[in-house]
Amino acid sequence: MGASKTEHFTQKQNEIAALMKALGHPARVAIIDYLLTVDTCICGDIVNELPLAQPTVSQHLKELKNAGLIKGNIEGNAICYCIDEETFAKFQNFLSEVFGKIKVQKNNCC
Repeated sequence: MGASKTEHFTQKQNEIAALMKALGHPARVAIIDYLLTVDTCICGDIVNELPLAQPTVSQHLKELKNAGLIKGNIEGNAICYCIDEETFAKFQNFLSEVFGKIKVQKNNCC
């Protein structure tokens, strides 16, 4: 979606779209799955867990970080990543709203 079109949507809609876009690749979902199994990790650990080259993993980490789904702290010459719980809480709230509305609606459509 072009930058000029995003202005027609609410901030919340744009934020949720950015989260969904970041989660729209299986490698990024795999990274999130991995981070959920450990407290923190070093980028090299993630590279060892995925069948991807280090630069590719770094690009996926960058996309997840830009979307706010993960946080990274520099420790020496490595970056340790972890889940950003605040962002996932917002995403969970959105999905709860969606499922709550679906449950309430009568399925008279299609």
